[in-house]
Amino acid sequence: MSYTVPAQTRIGHVHLKVADLQRSLDFYCGLLGFELMVKYGDQAAFISAGGYHHHIGLNTWHSKGMPPAPENAPGLYHTAILYPTRKDLATIYKRLTDAKVPFTGFSDHGVSEALYLNDPDQNGVELYWDKPRDQWPLDENGQLTMYTHRLNLSNLLQELES
Repeated sequence: MSYTVPAQTRIGHVHLKVADLQRSLDFYCGLLGFELMVKYGDQAAFISAGGYHHHIGLNTWHSKGMPPAPENAPGLYHTAILYPTRKDLATIYKRLTDAKVPFTGFSDHGVSEALYLNDPDQNGVELYWDKPRDQWPLDENGQLTMYTHRLNLSNLLQELES
């Protein structure tokens, strides 16, 4: 029997195991600008954008003081954080660049533009915005044709001039 998830279904939140809660809060709240909603001592915290109960959970329940998970093992590839506008993406890019945060990549996927980096526990983080749907690349049959090209960062930064 076939089933298709409802079109309005969304990913509600991600919950990450971290080695040091405060270090992760410094990254996610201090650098990326998420709001701390609830903190449970030095064991767990729930953070959000816009006052939602939480978009990201952070905990040390099974990972306090532990090294990052092996890169070549099953697990979460990255958490993708969707920004509402291209200008918002440019703003966070400039903020992180000014803070000398290292990036792992920059991509134009045709449907979106993305910045890639790692959090302090080496969990992958994608910061991106979706292009308007009428700009998504389609083939001659109307099928989506995503790709990965290098993102033009100087063009992205021009968003900050307007």
